[in-house]
Amino acid sequence: MTKTSVARGAQLVAETGIDEDASGLIGAVGLHQEAAWQHAERTLENAHGLIRDKAMNPGILHQTLGKGEENRVVRADEFVHKPRVSCQIYATRQFASCRPLRPFLLCFVKNEQESGQLGVVIPLEESKNKQASIKPLVDLTKADMERVNQLILSKAGSDVQMIPEVAEHLISSGGKRLRPMLTIASAALYNYQGDNHIKLATSVEFLHTATLLHDDVVDESDLRRGKSTARMIWGNQASVLVGDFLLGQAFRMMVEVGSLEALDVLSSAACVIAEGEVLQLSVSKNMETTEDDYLSVIRAKTAALFSAAAEVGPIVANAGKAERNALKSYGTNLGLAFQLVDDALDYGGKAADLGKNVGDDFREGKITLPVILAYRRGTEKERAFWREAIETGNNSDENLEKALGLITKYGALNDTIARAVHYGTIARDALAPLPETPWKSALMEVIDFCIERVN
Repeated sequence: MTKTSVARGAQLVAETGIDEDASGLIGAVGLHQEAAWQHAERTLENAHGLIRDKAMNPGILHQTLGKGEENRVVRADEFVHKPRVSCQIYATRQFASCRPLRPFLLCFVKNEQESGQLGVVIPLEESKNKQASIKPLVDLTKADMERVNQLILSKAGSDVQMIPEVAEHLISSGGKRLRPMLTIASAALYNYQGDNHIKLATSVEFLHTATLLHDDVVDESDLRRGKSTARMIWGNQASVLVGDFLLGQAFRMMVEVGSLEALDVLSSAACVIAEGEVLQLSVSKNMETTEDDYLSVIRAKTAALFSAAAEVGPIVANAGKAERNALKSYGTNLGLAFQLVDDALDYGGKAADLGKNVGDDFREGKITLPVILAYRRGTEKERAFWREAIETGNNSDENLEKALGLITKYGALNDTIARAVHYGTIARDALAPLPETPWKSALMEVIDFCIERVN
C-alpha cells in the first residue's frame, strides 16, 4: 500500500470525524480509490460504504469511481440505505456469493495487479441472506394476474386459426409476466380500486409478446424460453403478422381505458422499442461500438417497456407527477439492470436456465457489454480476434470458447454485473421515499431477484 493511499484515508478520517476505531478502514478506502484511478476503465461504476462516527450517527461514503472525482460523506437521512452493520463496502471483480445490495464486508489483501482481483467478499448476517425471489410480488398480484391471463386468452382469440395458435405458443411458454405485474403493483401502491389496470397490464404483455415474435425473426432465433420459436414452427411471415395482431389488440385496450396519458406513455414506448431494434441493427457486428451505444440500445429495447409498465400504474390511479416519475425511474433502472444481467448470462449462464443456447449473442454478432469491455481491454492480437469472429461471422464453437476465455480474463462479466448493481441501486433510490408497504417491499425484492440470477 502506498503512502498516497494511506494519506487519502487519513484525510477522509480527518474530514469526516470517523472514530479512530475505524482506522482499519483507511487503507481499504485509500487502496480502493487508488485502484480506481489506476484502472478507471476497468473499475466498477459505484461503490457504497457505511461508516459510524463517534456519535454513532451513521453516515455514508458514496464514492463514484472515476478520475478526478472526490469522495463525499452524507448523512444517512439524506441517503436511501439504512446501515445494519458498522462497516459496509461493495466492490468486487468476482461474482458475489451474497446479495449485492445487502450487508457484506470487502477486505483488501493485495492490489489488483498482484492478486488479479479487487477484493474478497465476506458475507455478513448469513442467516438473513436468503435468495431473493419474485414470489412476494407474484403472491400480491395473484388475483389480478388471473384476470390478466383470462383477458390475454380472450384478446388473443381470432376466427383466423393460426393467430391464436401462434400467440398461445409463446404466451403459454412459461414467462414470468414481470412487466404486467409491475403495472398491477404500481397501481396498487397508490390504492387504485378500479379495473383499468387489468387492461393496461394486458396491453403491456401484448406489447412485450409482439416484440419477442418480431425479435426472433430479426435475430433468426431457434429457441425462446426453452422451446422452439414461433418462426421455427410457423415461419417468419406468420410470426411477424401475429406480432402485428397483438400490437393492434394492445392499442385497442389502451383506447378502451380512456386515458390519453397512459396511451401516450405506452405508444411512446412502442416507438422507442422499434428505434432500439433499428439501432441494434446499425451497431451489429461493429466492434467499435461504445458502451454508450450499447446503453442506448438496451435503454430503448428493454428499459423503455419496464419504465412504461411501471409508470401507467400511478397514471391510472391518478397519482401526482412526482409519483409517476418515481415509478418511471424505478422501471427504467430495473430494466437496465435486468438486461445487463441477461447479457452477462449469455456468456456465463447455462442453456437450461436461459431458455436459449449459451453464446447466442456471440453467434448473432450482437455487441453486448461483456464483449465491449473484453475488446477494449485486450491486446491488439486479441482485438483482431474479436474483429475476425464478430465482424466476419466466424462464430465457431472454438471461437466461442476463446471469446469466453477473453471475457473471463478481463473481468468483463464481473464488471457487467457491477453495472447492473449500480442501476439496481438507482431503482431502489427511486422507491425510497414511498411509505413502507408490502407492495413496496415486493418491488424492492424484484430488483435483487433480477440481479441475483447470476448466482
